[in-house]
Amino acid sequence: MRIDWWTLGLQAINLLVLMWILSRFLFRPIAQIIAQRQAAADSILNEAKSAQEKAEAAEQQAHKMADDAAAARQGLIDAATGEAEKEKQALLSAARAEADTLRNTARKEAERIRQSEAALAEDRASRLAVDITARLFERLPPEARIDGFIDGLADGLVKLPQTTRDELGAAGSRVTLKASRALSKAEEQSIHTALTKALGRDLAFTVAIDPSLIAGLEIETEHAAVRNSFRNDLNRVVHTLTERGDSKDA
Repeated sequence: MRIDWWTLGLQAINLLVLMWILSRFLFRPIAQIIAQRQAAADSILNEAKSAQEKAEAAEQQAHKMADDAAAARQGLIDAATGEAEKEKQALLSAARAEADTLRNTARKEAERIRQSEAALAEDRASRLAVDITARLFERLPPEARIDGFIDGLADGLVKLPQTTRDELGAAGSRVTLKASRALSKAEEQSIHTALTKALGRDLAFTVAIDPSLIAGLEIETEHAAVRNSFRNDLNRVVHTLTERGDSKDA
């Protein structure tokens, strides 16, 4: 197996540069946006608290009305007390119901905002990461987008279950090999040699160009998928960062 140390070194440097750029120009603005949305949710909760305070004030007013009625109408104390109690209970029930409704609404709105911001952050991160990586890879030799990923693709085939490996290219069928750019004859031969060695038999394939891979190779069939591309690596990084953010919010 031939290891291109220059390619691996450049890929490592590009990855470090990418992570630095993401940390400086992506996650800080996203954190600010989330903080703004959190402030909006806090405002809704404050409104709910205000409604609760109004309910408590209404309760105090009901008590005062009952006391005033008892003092003013000593002779009719039993009837006045009964009426005041009924009115107090009605006011309390209405105020509590309103406060509960506002609290539930606030909780639902806060959760909706959090989920919306998480989805938006993941989408922005994915788009920005893909764009930055594509620009970085434009500076590398074209060979680096393919050669450094052949062995990883072959290792992925080796790790598939035996039944799945047996189905690949069965009965002389051809599998689709996705590449980030058009392959040279030498590259196709290198890939064919590596895949044949991994499966222990010949594997015919048809090349499909997919620039969105950025760099790398992928094989995808009806029952299996082996991905060794920079796009797949970026998707996993974004997914991991998003999961960590959700865990902290919880």
